[in-house]
Amino acid sequence: MPKAPDPPELDVVIEVPRGSFLKRSPTGHIDFVSPLPCPFNYGAVPKFLGLEGDLLDAVVLGPRLPFGTRLRVTAWGAVTLTDRGMSDDKLICSVHPLSIRERQNVLRFFHFYAKCKGLLNLLRRRPGRNACDGWREAREALARARPRRSSSDKPPVEF
Repeated sequence: MPKAPDPPELDVVIEVPRGSFLKRSPTGHIDFVSPLPCPFNYGAVPKFLGLEGDLLDAVVLGPRLPFGTRLRVTAWGAVTLTDRGMSDDKLICSVHPLSIRERQNVLRFFHFYAKCKGLLNLLRRRPGRNACDGWREAREALARARPRRSSSDKPPVEF
């Protein structure tokens, strides 16, 4: 039986440090102030665009990393989140393989997050389905992403 390929390693840039209330763009501009702190380091893979046309999202588990930190890390899986009917993958990264408990906690968070986004979108009168569509392999999420051609690639929708 052939050995499964090793999980991919990717370069990630941290945009929201673990525990932060501020979501910043890669340039440092504040995009959003959250009522709750982010439970993970949240960032992006600069070389790929996700399904909604913005940089491919990446969650980095572990201790807090400062805004702007660039690191090479392993993507052990991905979570697909649908917001206003648009699906997007979030790579789940760590320096070590994920335990079952870590994977369950990540999924639990994104199910909760999808419900919160659904309520927020309802209040903002932004229609569309909001849900966490579950776990997938990191390579599958990367196959759904597309290479970023230039730094001027912008998301096609307002967030």
